[in-house]
Amino acid sequence: MKKFLFVILLFPYVIVAQTINEKIVKQHIYILSNDSMKGRKAGTEGIEKAAKYIENEFKRIGLKGFNNKGFRQEFEFVNTLSSSYELISSSNIIGVLDGTEMKNEYIVISAHYDHLGKKDVGDGDLIFNGANDNASGVAALLMLAEYFKKTNINKRTLLFVAFTAEEMGLVGSNYFGETISPNSIIAGINIEMIGKESPFGPNSAWLTGFERSNFGPIIQKNLSGSNYKLYPDPYKNYRLFFRSDNASLARLGIPAHTFSTSPMDKDLDYHKVTDEANTLNIETITQTIKAIAIGTESIINGKDTPTRIKL
Repeated sequence: MKKFLFVILLFPYVIVAQTINEKIVKQHIYILSNDSMKGRKAGTEGIEKAAKYIENEFKRIGLKGFNNKGFRQEFEFVNTLSSSYELISSSNIIGVLDGTEMKNEYIVISAHYDHLGKKDVGDGDLIFNGANDNASGVAALLMLAEYFKKTNINKRTLLFVAFTAEEMGLVGSNYFGETISPNSIIAGINIEMIGKESPFGPNSAWLTGFERSNFGPIIQKNLSGSNYKLYPDPYKNYRLFFRSDNASLARLGIPAHTFSTSPMDKDLDYHKVTDEANTLNIETITQTIKAIAIGTESIINGKDTPTRIKL
């Protein structure tokens, strides 16, 4: 009996090692940050190509569509960052994995898939490929979808959301927030810029808004038996909790936080054309995705419920 129980407890760790591997992580990142995506700016052909890639991956994994239009949550918005009136059509890409028991309790796992597009004039490299920001997060989103589909441990329903137009002011996540019932969302797990080694060293990440709910301590508890560490956001002056898509959910009271590893004060590629796939540490990304999978498990399987957010 003890041996059988050990095998059951070990099962997710075996699957996480088999499913979340560097080869596939690298493949996702290199595809999403390829020049052919033209910087994935919302409203362009480049982001449409990225949207189709994410849709096809959701289909391959076996996720359900979000509505009768499949995986797309389509909407229009005015680009307030433009000097002239610009109406943009875009889509959040949403895949659903039904919970096995608590189907009406939802967890959002998210990453934005847009970036800055291209420079209008100049010489040399003109494309903002956005490998770290945020092809790394989308790679994590896809790998976690595959992992939780294979393990079937989610008693709560998982919504895997690739948000559009984050770079234009959290537009996609704000729209998503207007369409949901906040009380039904148990937690928001947002992932952004996990391609550079953490300022805390190898096998570590930091979490925005750590003090605003007990989400972070739950993750730390679940990681206590591993060699991976989660720390509070070290960049308080940057107000990062309000600068990524978690903020759109957190403003509704949802315990939504962002995982990151990037050293914001030393990342010379941030919002530069030099944010290329070859500048990233694929091992860092892969280990962080595994840590998020194991760290959030007790929330996803219904054992833990984070406290509501304090703004």
